[in-house]
Amino acid sequence: MWLLFIVGVVGLGLFALAVSSNFLNLFGRMPNLKTLENPRSELASEVYSADGVLLGKYFRENRTPVEFKDLPQNLIDALIATEDVRFEQHSGIDMKSISRAMVGVLTFNRNGGGSTLTQQVAKVLFRTRDDLNDGSLNGTGKLGMLITKTKEWILAIRLERNYTKREILRMYLNTVEYGSNSFGINTAAKTFFNKAPKELSTPEAATLVGIVNAPGRFSPVNYPQRSKRRRNWVLRQMAKSNYITEAELAADTAKPIVLRYSVENPNKGLAPYFRAEVAKSLLAWARETDHDLYADGLKIYTTIDSRMQEYAEKSVAEHLALQQKWFTAHWKGQLPWRDENGKVIPDFLNIAMRRTQRYKSLMAMYDGNRDSVNYYLRKKYKMPVFTWQGEKEMLMSPLDSLAYYKRYLQAGFMAMNPLNGQIKAWVGGPNYKFFKFDHVRQGKRQPGSTFKPIVYTAAIDQGYSPCFPRPDIATTFPGVAGRAPYTPRNFEGGFSGRVFTLRQALARSMNSITAWLVMKLTPETIVTYAKRLGITSPIDPVPAIGFGASDCSIYELCGAYGTFVNKGIWTSPIMVTRIEDKNGNVLREFVPHTREVLSEETAYLMTYMLQASTTEPGGTSTILHTGFKFPYEIGAKTGTTSNYSDAWFMGITPDLVCGMWVGGEDRSIHFRSGTYGQGARLALPLYGLFMQKVYKDKSIGISTAPFPKPAAPLSIEIDCSKYYGGQRDTIPDSQKLDSREPTDLDEEDI
Repeated sequence: MWLLFIVGVVGLGLFALAVSSNFLNLFGRMPNLKTLENPRSELASEVYSADGVLLGKYFRENRTPVEFKDLPQNLIDALIATEDVRFEQHSGIDMKSISRAMVGVLTFNRNGGGSTLTQQVAKVLFRTRDDLNDGSLNGTGKLGMLITKTKEWILAIRLERNYTKREILRMYLNTVEYGSNSFGINTAAKTFFNKAPKELSTPEAATLVGIVNAPGRFSPVNYPQRSKRRRNWVLRQMAKSNYITEAELAADTAKPIVLRYSVENPNKGLAPYFRAEVAKSLLAWARETDHDLYADGLKIYTTIDSRMQEYAEKSVAEHLALQQKWFTAHWKGQLPWRDENGKVIPDFLNIAMRRTQRYKSLMAMYDGNRDSVNYYLRKKYKMPVFTWQGEKEMLMSPLDSLAYYKRYLQAGFMAMNPLNGQIKAWVGGPNYKFFKFDHVRQGKRQPGSTFKPIVYTAAIDQGYSPCFPRPDIATTFPGVAGRAPYTPRNFEGGFSGRVFTLRQALARSMNSITAWLVMKLTPETIVTYAKRLGITSPIDPVPAIGFGASDCSIYELCGAYGTFVNKGIWTSPIMVTRIEDKNGNVLREFVPHTREVLSEETAYLMTYMLQASTTEPGGTSTILHTGFKFPYEIGAKTGTTSNYSDAWFMGITPDLVCGMWVGGEDRSIHFRSGTYGQGARLALPLYGLFMQKVYKDKSIGISTAPFPKPAAPLSIEIDCSKYYGGQRDTIPDSQKLDSREPTDLDEEDI
């Protein structure tokens, strides 16, 4: 017996040594000393606003660590009483626990095993049953389990040598899974009870400790009664170990489990569209620098102002809910997808469905069998759907769902500080959960008249004055290369024959005078200025360029308009200011790209020109002063495209540029008249709602001062009334021209 004992002890020692050294690659890898000293678990990266508010996280495993000082004693007591009552006495392994495990292996008894807290930390941190399970003897059998257990025993002893008991407890609570995509006690406490760990009551702490054993089985969300029984068992273990009294046990076990359950996901929180765009831009950086955006616990500090973001999201919701009400009434009983002649587009939904991922997946699943695909496209299911009154469950087929969502108006909104390029608010659509497409940067549509300031910038830069007069008469572009002659008309459809200054023409968004400028300057010159002002989307040098015929994004236009406010310096919009690692070390700081593209005088003259939209009689944005009662200087430009497919608005103040678009997901879905569909009606009010909230919140500190003038005196006179007999808003009727015949009068003729 002594011989057998000695042989057993020596054999066990040799076996442990062989496992530790991975003898002949039979047992799989073991962590080296460096890995042991710096164990790595996946940590969620956190995204913060410029004013320090947590906007959201990027994660595969939602885990944010907490310090030991923030762990309540009742939680630690519950854990030790339940999982490892001799935790303070052993050095990583417990002989009783080992005996149970060995008996379990030899007798095929599942209840014979058991692990210390330290062994459980080793199992999770070093993934002993996954990453270290690569030896030729590893497997699912008893030998494989014995090898794995041996590794965990060895690692537990090493952990005890390198860390204090407190550090091991902290590692355990920060590492293990609690279900509902919550990893670590910090996330679990927030997910189930919306509390910080130190705020947990004893029954709540016992509930979370009870979950750890089997998160799926003991979930208080899915199995409340089973979870309560498990919680009460944990409480009895605490009483058994004298952590709570019998009176406390009786009181706590009688309490119900009251959840404040909320699973963190990318759909929730402030600025979800913005966070999705930030992730796209940071993934390339992460690959280049060997970082994992979803596991390294990075701290990402963005430019977003949480107050402005909240106001932007509320304003978009408030505005779109009202517009949707009118849009639904406008098309009641009719199909809204129409061609340019107002006729219903045949087979619109089926064609749209073929572009969806659902259709492509079904075609792949059923090997292109259209009958099977069509069956499932028409099969009805219960599904949650978006409404402006809240999420509802409805019985719909995929085709029904597509038709339902196609009728919803979309919007994009962005606010940026033009002086430093920092984006302060970003709303990419009505609701990120149901509408993932981002209309700020991802979406590009014809900007309509919001592109006209680029034409006028070129004119001012080429020597034209804001007071330069031009008659409201037709300009015809001759046909070229098979293209028919083109005569742009004003919004109202005709020409007045009156003479207007360029400033008045921009304020009234007159197509006739814009067309004349395009002809004089050439479309190629306009393209050059658009590129200088940061428009990177392709632009066709055609006569219609002045009316926003080429698609671009809100993101690009905000950068362009910001140049006017920033004294002619184009500044790239930026989303992130810095990235820190989990220890607070700065990994990268971001600064915007800048370039001087206009003179300070030209830039100021454009802010002066844009103010006319809000101050001149007939200006398209005068409602900002007359309706919203803003007493401050504001520059603005509305935009509307053909058939009212797109409604735009751009607003500028001395330290904030805002761009917004409203329209249907498809260009064929829109209002039928300018009464509802023009930019001044469908987009401008969104700006008014937002600025009302921003101006009211004095903590934001948005400037209410006038636009700053250039340091040097202006080289031209901008008070047009001096030239035209004191008439500030219009030129005298005596200067009317006959509008019936197109003319090609140049500056000398005027």
